[in-house]
Amino acid sequence: MSFEVPSHIRPLREAVHAFMTERVEPAEPVLHRGGEEARALIRTLQAEAKAEGLWALGHPAELGGGGLAFMDYVYVNEVQGRSEYGQIALGTYTLQDTLMLNRYSEGAIRQTYLQALADARIGPSFAMTEPEVASSDPTQLKTRAVLDGDEWVITGHKWFTTGAAQAAYTTVMCRTEDESVSPYAAFSMIIVPTDTPGYEIVRETPVLGLDHGHYELRFNEVRVPKENLLGPRGQGFAIAQERLGPGRIFHCMRWLGQAQRAYELLCSRLNERTAFGEPLAKKQLMQSHVFESYAEIQAARLLTLHAAHKIDQGDQARVEIGAIKVVGARMLHNVIDRAIQAYGAAGLTDDTPLGYMYRTARFARIYDGPDEVHIHTVARRILKEY
Repeated sequence: MSFEVPSHIRPLREAVHAFMTERVEPAEPVLHRGGEEARALIRTLQAEAKAEGLWALGHPAELGGGGLAFMDYVYVNEVQGRSEYGQIALGTYTLQDTLMLNRYSEGAIRQTYLQALADARIGPSFAMTEPEVASSDPTQLKTRAVLDGDEWVITGHKWFTTGAAQAAYTTVMCRTEDESVSPYAAFSMIIVPTDTPGYEIVRETPVLGLDHGHYELRFNEVRVPKENLLGPRGQGFAIAQERLGPGRIFHCMRWLGQAQRAYELLCSRLNERTAFGEPLAKKQLMQSHVFESYAEIQAARLLTLHAAHKIDQGDQARVEIGAIKVVGARMLHNVIDRAIQAYGAAGLTDDTPLGYMYRTARFARIYDGPDEVHIHTVARRILKEY
């Protein structure tokens, strides 16, 4: 395969890049503050994206999306990832849930949520992590659902549930089978509307000083129809893996977009700033920052595209996806860190986007599985081959 951006997707990618750099990135200070002004600005950006044919590019065409092939969308997702608001402005924030519901939902759930998700008229949330257990081992999850007649009764405690306060529903990973069943066949996913009695938002959890939309929830004997089950009973982990595989590739491509943005800021700073009679770009230690960042970005990009290619060919790409999750998260942190160093005191302020990017980059080494788990599972899979 060629790792060059295909010629047929290049104009669209360039249009998305222009939208991000000219409209979304300059809007970040307002969007960070939140409130009605930020919501109005998002609506404006979304309307502009729709008018310019940049809306929901990864969503299936039959749901009103752009219908891009997986690999084509991977290339677009990189430039969309330059800002965390790119997904929202361009209508792809709901993509993982849209694909999951399109495949596994039926009846009222499908009719109520699927098209509304694709249109970004509603938002989703996903509840897996729990504060009482190490959720890197999801077989320990304590949230349970018991079938009582025609209803699931759900009891449990979740946190780091992104967007719950604004979401129409939460997909809850919970144990539905008894202890005699293998834990890998004992968990299911159930859709819970957020206005269901017993659904309690405990708090929004500040993360590294940011109010970033992560919520702690309690499910106090929440009752939902048995038809709210996604897919076959006991297949929650299989559905989660199917969701997370492409999702991790999307994450890694967006991290590349953020890293490229930080890299551009780094290079501009070194050319513009002088010290001891010459530009910082003349200093060998500063040149080292450029070299290391270039090499890490390019290595992570090639690894990620290779993993995406294998997924596109029908391979689960477990080793490749686990590797890019670790490499991509480290790369993102390192490149932003070097850019901050080049800006000195200014890099610690909010005068550049780097401080905010640096804090959100730290999340990457934990969510969707901590680095240590991916390193362990990848190494174990590789060693089995020998």
